[in-house]
Amino acid sequence: MSTIVEKTSDGIIYRAAKTYPVPDLDVLTLLFDSEHCLAKPDTPIHISAAEPSLILTTSRARELTHATSAALRKHFGIGANGTGKDICSVISTGHYLLPVLSYGIIGAGGVFSAASAASTASELSKQLQGAQSRILVTVEGTKDVAVKAAEEAGWGPNGGGRVLLMSEGKEWELKIIGDNSRPGQNIINQNDKLPWQKVTDPYELENSLVVLIYSSGTTGLPKGVKLSHRNLVSEAVIPGDMFKSWIQSTRPDFEYRTIAHLPTAHIAGIQGYLINPFYMGGPVYWMPRFDFAQFLAYNAKYKITFFFTVPPIYLLIAKSPAVTDQFKTLEIAISGAAPLGKELQYAASQKLGGEECFISQTWGLSETTGSATIMPMGMSDDTGSVSPLIPNMLARLVDDDGKDVEPGQPGEVLVKGPVVCKGYYENDAANKEAFTGDWFHTGDIAVFLNGLFYIVDRKKELIKYKGLQVAPAELEALLLSHPDILDAAVIGVEVDDGTNEVPRAYVVADSTKIDAKGIVAFVKGKVANHKQLRGGVVFLDAVPKSPAGKILRKDLRVLAKRGQGAKL
Repeated sequence: MSTIVEKTSDGIIYRAAKTYPVPDLDVLTLLFDSEHCLAKPDTPIHISAAEPSLILTTSRARELTHATSAALRKHFGIGANGTGKDICSVISTGHYLLPVLSYGIIGAGGVFSAASAASTASELSKQLQGAQSRILVTVEGTKDVAVKAAEEAGWGPNGGGRVLLMSEGKEWELKIIGDNSRPGQNIINQNDKLPWQKVTDPYELENSLVVLIYSSGTTGLPKGVKLSHRNLVSEAVIPGDMFKSWIQSTRPDFEYRTIAHLPTAHIAGIQGYLINPFYMGGPVYWMPRFDFAQFLAYNAKYKITFFFTVPPIYLLIAKSPAVTDQFKTLEIAISGAAPLGKELQYAASQKLGGEECFISQTWGLSETTGSATIMPMGMSDDTGSVSPLIPNMLARLVDDDGKDVEPGQPGEVLVKGPVVCKGYYENDAANKEAFTGDWFHTGDIAVFLNGLFYIVDRKKELIKYKGLQVAPAELEALLLSHPDILDAAVIGVEVDDGTNEVPRAYVVADSTKIDAKGIVAFVKGKVANHKQLRGGVVFLDAVPKSPAGKILRKDLRVLAKRGQGAKL
């Protein structure tokens, strides 16, 4: 799939040569009632990995979706005053019934808003208040945090009857917590049905609010990202139809099976588990949380053929002797959420099957509903790129003054198209900063070469030393190529002159095998003078990361401030 570069009055525009039609449908109609979706009524779409007899077929999911929508409307008025107004927050580990809750909330006219299962009560309380949530749904494992958060948000003792506990086993239940008038009442009545409203009006699809997802907050406070029917449908259909075309022409016997192991509060979980596999007509095997040994066992047991995961998990795959033939059925492996250095990309691919299953990289954000770039099926790249732009999307690369840079030069990526979000929830300042007209400023620095995009780093994370820029991701990829370094992160630390930053490495390694001097020397022989680890090397037990696998550099900066500045 070639990328077209055009010089226009708007600047230098990048786009895919091909586009795909996106149907004018809401996301539930797309999945349950359209010829575009490959799932049939009896197709298993969600399965418990631990107990595979627990299965949701399309028809069963429809029944439970209608009953859930009816219960939320009846007991809490969700959607009664119009769609897109009632935020329904959810804190949950992964399980096969979670999709029913999401479909039921959307079907009632509410807004599905997932919170990280790792949230503290204080963090969750801030999210509830910021979103002005109507209800909070939890599972047993996060119940105490949920109730405390609701109390801190001012909902009343035990959450004031607005906290619901959802079942994770065979029967689908939503039980009210903390309402003395109806303690433990299951509000689901499967005889009650509330079918969703089919939406076909393009304006309404474009401007709807159905998912509110909070950005990872790796560089600042999380922001509520507003996703529409159009966003979710486009992110399912465009990559999905690329995938379908490959299957029809090259692999007609391909069977789509994936495994849910990433957080469901991340866009990869929401789009990648709740929607895309359903569209492709294949099951998702649900793990409650990531466990590497179980992940290996389930890939082998269920003959997983497709997954998206993050660099820390590819790092485990590359360096763990426990990986043998568990991935022999895997045909498509995609990496995203953070840069994957080409050395690690190659090393992990060798463990997955080499050329038969070479990892491709995608790039995107919560604000782009997931992937904004993707490698066409049947193609591969081993140069460290994040693939071409997906069809139907436009991109520009600009300098700090907003002027377009020439191809081959680094610039901030601006994008526009059907997967770009509808802005931030109740945050005009963030919208003003992030959007110039329809163009969304991603904050990522990239280079375009030979039809492919290469992410240099986050704009806010680039280290500036004597007028030169240092990308932490480049140094991290280099450090991870060392066999004795298990994990690594790099930040800039201020030097005593107050005007420069220098790179400091935080590593997970056995210091009896390699010490700080050895790491500095290793880097010195491989990068330019301004990229040297002048800020030193600090050994950690673990690199702090978000549940989605992104390095939490703000936590490392807190560590750095406790120490002294670096010397020039």
